[in-house]
Amino acid sequence: MDNAPVLVIGATGKTGRKVTARLREQGIEVRAASRSGETRFDWADQSTWKPALEGVERMYVVPLDAPPSRTPELVQAAEAAGVRRLVLLSARGVDVPDYFGTDTTASGLHLAGERAVRESGLEWTILRPSWFAQNFTEGDFRDAIVAGELALPAGDGRAAFVDTEDIAAVAVAALTEDGHAGQVYELTGPRAVGLVELLDEIGRAAGIGTRYVPVGETEFQEALVAEGVSPAEAKLWSDALHAIRTSGDAVVADGVRRALGREPRDVADVVRDEAARGAWQG
Repeated sequence: MDNAPVLVIGATGKTGRKVTARLREQGIEVRAASRSGETRFDWADQSTWKPALEGVERMYVVPLDAPPSRTPELVQAAEAAGVRRLVLLSARGVDVPDYFGTDTTASGLHLAGERAVRESGLEWTILRPSWFAQNFTEGDFRDAIVAGELALPAGDGRAAFVDTEDIAAVAVAALTEDGHAGQVYELTGPRAVGLVELLDEIGRAAGIGTRYVPVGETEFQEALVAEGVSPAEAKLWSDALHAIRTSGDAVVADGVRRALGREPRDVADVVRDEAARGAWQG
C-alpha cells in the first residue's frame, strides 16, 4: 500500500488541497483529482473515474454536494478497482433531525455516502467536521469581510469552527496509519464563538473592521443569487448556516483528540495565521 499513489478527489477544495500537500510532504505520491486538477475527475462523467482509480489503494473523497449522490457508485467502482482504504468527508449533524433545518437534502446526500462506505468491504473512516473556519478566509464571505459588512442568516448563534488543517491532518492519519478503520470522527475547534466574536478576532489580526448583520434566509439567498450563485447552491449555504443559527455546531467534539492525540487548533490561532498570509488583504 505504501508504494501506490493516494487518490484525492476534490483536490482543489478547502480540505483536498491540504490533504494533498500533507501527503506530498511525507513523500507519498498523490493523484490530485478534480474537474480542473492534475488528474481529471468529474462526478458527472464516469469515463473519468476508471483512469483516476487505476492502481490506487487509498483514497480521500470530498463528495458531490448536489443531488443525486454519486458516492455509492464511486465506492463500488473503487472496490472493483482494488482500492482498500477510503476516507470520506461528511458533515456534522447529518444524522440529527432538523440539524440543517427542515430540508433534508444535504443530510440525505451525506448519509447515502456514509451508508455506502459502511456497507462496503473497504477499510473506511468518516470525517464529520463542523463549520470550517476557512469559510471566512476565501470566497463570498471573505469578500464581504473585506468590504466591511457580513450579512448572514445566523442570528446570535455560535459554532466551534474547525481548522481545515485539522481536518486534513486527521484525513492523512486515517490514510497512512493503522487504527482508524471503522471510526467516525466528529471534528470541531476547542471552543464555540459567535460571528461578532469571530469578526473581532479577524479585525485584531488583520487590522480591518467588519460589521455583522443578521438577515433572513430569503434575503440572504436572494443576495447570493444576485452575485451569480445558483439558487440551489444559495439554498445549500443557507441550510448549512442553520447549524450556526441554532448553535447546533457549538458543542465541542473530541474527534481531533481521538484521531491525533492532541487538541484542535483554536479559531484565534487560525485567524492569526490566515492574516499573516494575507487572507484579507485587498
